Amino acid sequence: MTERFEIARLGAQGDGVAETAGGPVFVPFALPGETVTATRIKDRAALVSVAEASPLRVAPPCRHFTECGGCALQHLEPAAYLEWKREKVAQALLSKGIEIPVAATIPCPPNSRRRAVFSARRGDGSIIFGYHRALSHEIIDITECPISVPEIVAALGPLKALADLICKVQTPFHMTVTHTASGLDIAAEDSGALSEKARKVASDFVIRHGFARLTVDGEIIIEPKKPMVFFGEISVFPPPGAFLQAVASAEAAMADLVMGHLRRTKKVLDLFAGSGAFALRLARKAEVHAVEGDGAALAALDRGFRFGAGLKRVTSEKRDLFRRPVTFKELAAFDGLVFDPPRAGAEDQAKQIARSEVPYVAAVSCNPTTLARDLRILIDGGYVLKSVTPIDQFLWSPHVEAVALLEKPKRRR
Repeated sequence: MTERFEIARLGAQGDGVAETAGGPVFVPFALPGETVTATRIKDRAALVSVAEASPLRVAPPCRHFTECGGCALQHLEPAAYLEWKREKVAQALLSKGIEIPVAATIPCPPNSRRRAVFSARRGDGSIIFGYHRALSHEIIDITECPISVPEIVAALGPLKALADLICKVQTPFHMTVTHTASGLDIAAEDSGALSEKARKVASDFVIRHGFARLTVDGEIIIEPKKPMVFFGEISVFPPPGAFLQAVASAEAAMADLVMGHLRRTKKVLDLFAGSGAFALRLARKAEVHAVEGDGAALAALDRGFRFGAGLKRVTSEKRDLFRRPVTFKELAAFDGLVFDPPRAGAEDQAKQIARSEVPYVAAVSCNPTTLARDLRILIDGGYVLKSVTPIDQFLWSPHVEAVALLEKPKRRR
């Protein structure tokens, strides 16, 4: 049954929220101040029409918006959208009793995402290739994507054809596509085992379309050109499936904040270092010890250092920081530190940092909730939070990155 709702605010996932006698109702694609009609099922409702539109409502740039689940907020005016992301970070901090002015969100331009994860499955005689519908396992076939770099968008047809060639299962599978300086790096997962004939056909297709690499379930099928990315001026060849910040300009913004904070340091520790996005930039001015649990990523970092020019010494260590965080005693060797953990954050590592005397710490996070938790630990350990800057890396989504900069005053003897 269709009901009428007054939208009071935006929820954490970008849905409009109506306060009703039965509790909040979440209405995707509705904005604060709007009166809408929607069909309700429990605490969620599907938008039917907008009776009174918000002045902040704008025309979405993508024809797939509301159908594809990749974007939640293409219909929100840009300045209001960036303020919403800033407020998400501010509210997460306040929930842990951290009161600090949060900087304006650094924006993410359209057509800038260099890494996209597509889903595919065999349909009725053809392949469906695109993104999932919101809150659904259904895959939406797409023909455009205004968040992705033009090189990925231009290749949507060939990528779909390649998915068709390598699909040997009836179940859905994923294909991660990364734009690199050498061409597109494609990594498929759960698409099924390839016969020798299928490998040959897929390899010929990759060569013909100028792709850099095709990997299936971690095995390199063909690599005509080593995929190459740049961390600052240092070139790195990331391994298949390695973590890479989704937007190059967002990575550069994070790095600028981190390097500015650590500019006076001489020996820096980079925790959760990946393939060296921070370590290799920091090595221009300081010695760096990079710690990471992925051996292949560390190997790429080490090669980048060895073939890079003008870098100070970079050492690396393979270590599961969740099982074995760097202790406060080990931290005594460093005067600067950056950590960039997965969404779960770095609670145990933060406890060790809090006990240390490292004077300059930069915390990078893709999850405001776990960032706030970890910052609370550091503040309680004597650190002073100097600034927090949100960075929009996943355009029109609820996700937001943030860089927090902290200092620990020297103890008086």
